[in-house]
Amino acid sequence: QVQLVESGGGLVQPGGSLRLSCAVTGSRAGPQAMGYYRQAPGKQRELVAEITSGGGTNYADSAKGRFTFSRDNDNAKNTVYLQMSSLKPEDTAVYYCNAKFYNDFDGRLEYDYWGQGTQVTVSS
Repeated sequence: QVQLVESGGGLVQPGGSLRLSCAVTGSRAGPQAMGYYRQAPGKQRELVAEITSGGGTNYADSAKGRFTFSRDNDNAKNTVYLQMSSLKPEDTAVYYCNAKFYNDFDGRLEYDYWGQGTQVTVSS
């Protein structure tokens, strides 16, 4: 059974840094695409950063220049990291890891998994 195990998050002052990590377990091949989304109170969930099935990395405009999203495929760990710097109060949200598995033959999205979410609070 595939699970996404998230870690990191917490309380940080404006201008500070945090690193989130997410490990995919229960999958030998690993997901083709992974990303981080966030949801602030009263707002819709939004994409923060993703690594697509084609290997490209995309960032939300709000994350560009401040966040770095990377993937560690060594030993099939399938772990991703979101390094967040110059954090702002508006970055406060629950951050969710996402993993997508596509069909190798026709490219259809077969499975879409979410982590349990981790709280990031930016406040002085």
